[in-house]
Amino acid sequence: MPQHEQAMRRHFHQAAARRGFAVAPAQEAAVERLARLAAELARPAWTFPKPPRDLYVWGPVGRGKSWLVDTFYEGLPTERKRRLHFHDFFRRLHDGVTAPGARRDGQSAVDSALDELIGDSKVLVFDEFHAHDAGDAMLIARLFRTLLDRRITLVTTSNYPPAGLMPDPLYHHLFEPTIQLIEQRMDVLDVSGPVDFRRLAAPRSRDGGRRFATGLCLPPGGTAPADAGLALPSPAEATTVPAHLRELPARAVRGELVWLGFDALCETATAVSDYLALAERFCTLVLDGVPPLAEASADGRQRFANLVDVACDRDVRLVLIGADPLTALPDGPVLTRDLDRTASRLAMLGRPA
Repeated sequence: MPQHEQAMRRHFHQAAARRGFAVAPAQEAAVERLARLAAELARPAWTFPKPPRDLYVWGPVGRGKSWLVDTFYEGLPTERKRRLHFHDFFRRLHDGVTAPGARRDGQSAVDSALDELIGDSKVLVFDEFHAHDAGDAMLIARLFRTLLDRRITLVTTSNYPPAGLMPDPLYHHLFEPTIQLIEQRMDVLDVSGPVDFRRLAAPRSRDGGRRFATGLCLPPGGTAPADAGLALPSPAEATTVPAHLRELPARAVRGELVWLGFDALCETATAVSDYLALAERFCTLVLDGVPPLAEASADGRQRFANLVDVACDRDVRLVLIGADPLTALPDGPVLTRDLDRTASRLAMLGRPA
């Protein structure tokens, strides 16, 4: 058995033991495949004619996908590697392609932006890859083709199987060529299993904190703890805050806290890049006027799900004021996995007795 494969397998089990658990049966096949990939990457390129096959790790929320690829990444001895959350990577790629002075001949613009983002890295790890925005479908398709054609080893996680990407039936056909490319050129690993690890322990931020899990869900007019700093904004506090490429109306900005309305943030043409910009500046995000998601538009539901993703992933304290957003959910498959993930993450927030 190759030395590097043994070392990576041992690294996985030691990493699990340090956190007080064992590798779950549903994760074993992924651990074996990632260990084999580590051995393949350690071989001199001249010893095999083709690069290793890329990996697409998918499963429901809470099955340890991020832990699997993070542990793999940490165990790779090479320095020519890059790990990025897909939201952040795609925002920066989009900025690079559309920046003033960027080349306008399509593939060259993507190549130039990729050069800036990944440099000479030979291994790229994406966390939480998804495709919902029909307007971004072509750029994501070009990104995947370019990465695969450059022989950059790609490892990505997703809550969707490849066939479930771009789930809106109005736009799914636009993404079918990319789905076919993924299925042809990537090994697809299903880590579905009965254990939701998020329910076993609250997520920790990089500095050991649990800011997201200190968030709250409050009814309209509900009272927050006295030390929560959540006094209702006065009209004089209304202002605007810079997001990505726009200004957003805010009911208040108080140091590292921003107070926004659901309609202004989720029912207007905002994007994940705007939520990332807010997360970079603010530690607490208050969202009021939250309706049951059954009463929101389809786009509003999707934006809300993306906002919760960003707040959790960036460990931003999220305070929701309004109705329980997850009551009377709409029927249909389009947002099922996103809303499952959203429900799991909102379950971490405190609620008044």
